[in-house]
Amino acid sequence: MDLQHWLGRATEAIREWADTYAPYQPHPSLQVDDDRFAAAFEEFTGRLKDNYPFFHPSYVGQMLKPPHPAAVAGYLTAMLINPNNHALDGGPATARMEREAVAQLAAMFGYDTHLGHLTTSGTIANLEALYVARELHPGRGVAYSEDAHYTHGRMCRVLGMEGHTVPTDDRGRMDLGALENLLRTGRVGTVVVTAGTTGLGAVDPIHDAVPLARRHGVRVHVDAAYGGFFTLLAGAGGDAGLPPEPWRAIAGGDSVVVDPHKHGLQPYGCGAVLFRDPEVGRFYLHDSPYTYFTSAELHLGEISLECSRAGASAAALWLTFRLLPPTPDGLGDVLAAGRRAALRWADLIDASEVLELYQRPELDIVTYFPAVEPATLSTVDTASARILDDGMTGPDPVYLSTLRAGREAFTVRHPKVTADADGARVLRSVLMKPEAEHHVEHVHARVERLARSR
Repeated sequence: MDLQHWLGRATEAIREWADTYAPYQPHPSLQVDDDRFAAAFEEFTGRLKDNYPFFHPSYVGQMLKPPHPAAVAGYLTAMLINPNNHALDGGPATARMEREAVAQLAAMFGYDTHLGHLTTSGTIANLEALYVARELHPGRGVAYSEDAHYTHGRMCRVLGMEGHTVPTDDRGRMDLGALENLLRTGRVGTVVVTAGTTGLGAVDPIHDAVPLARRHGVRVHVDAAYGGFFTLLAGAGGDAGLPPEPWRAIAGGDSVVVDPHKHGLQPYGCGAVLFRDPEVGRFYLHDSPYTYFTSAELHLGEISLECSRAGASAAALWLTFRLLPPTPDGLGDVLAAGRRAALRWADLIDASEVLELYQRPELDIVTYFPAVEPATLSTVDTASARILDDGMTGPDPVYLSTLRAGREAFTVRHPKVTADADGARVLRSVLMKPEAEHHVEHVHARVERLARSR
């Protein structure tokens, strides 16, 4: 796909559309001389060089990658109109695109009915899910695992709800025995289960958590912001297939959040929240004397805590889904490449003399640490930090990230490591770009060289 060609076509298409209206003169206050713009643009592009190469397969650090060219073309084309999906009169075309794209997400999770919309982030999407939870179970709190995203604890404080942290097992998944003990107290109205923690990529046992919550009359919210699109690999054959049980169980939950700006190939920010019961829309009821006047249809702003939202985000997602739909043979193929890369790297680390796996990957996040002597938390921490820093310099850079593992979490996985500190940083790599599948051996060799050069 020639992105440069389609960006040129974008400006042509919008100009052709604009030319169907009466001509007018732009106001002189908006005019900028080309020479002035050139100078500012040169400074601007120069400053943008102060970035890490998120596009390159040697960048295996945080959850960052460029959007698909189709998403870029869709976003920039719609941005030239600048629709606002809060109300239908603010973006008639992109509001319809949003509904269609959200319906595809709902189908991906197996929802037979739904109410949902796009958000600017997974954080806001989770806020909306917990807001509805509070309205349905006033005075009752929210339970989430200690490895869940910090969003949940923060949003509980924002909403004035009591947050309850549940311990995790030796794979970073919610401990359901501890959860059941908590549910017996009657203080919890909603359980948040995570489909892909942002630290380890761990998947909570959703298929067991849902019936447990139901026995106690408790709602279930699935935070699938990071891992949600991996449901496309549930039950799939081949090396990339995932056990279907937790993913199929998402359809039995009450709400789910997913971030298309992660594995959905979208630019920031594009999150989504879906509710299985459309009747929860009543909690968003409000009146605006100047907004909802062009249609009796439901406006997206009537089911959202946010007001103004970029219609360009919906356009980008809709166009991407036309080409790479959220199906096993669409986006599923993209995710499968990253998962195969993660499993391959895990095998290489298992065979390495200088690296050790912290935990075997479930999705596409690999965690590992240098094999050091003496094997203590403090020496692991120091060595991991050195490899992180050294990797970004030299003629063949590699970009990693680190994860801080607490003393108990580390030693339960690696009891031979002496716990002389309260925790240690381990190396963490997110292989969310499919190109990683063809580059992982090179990255591994580079990290091994770094580990040997201490």
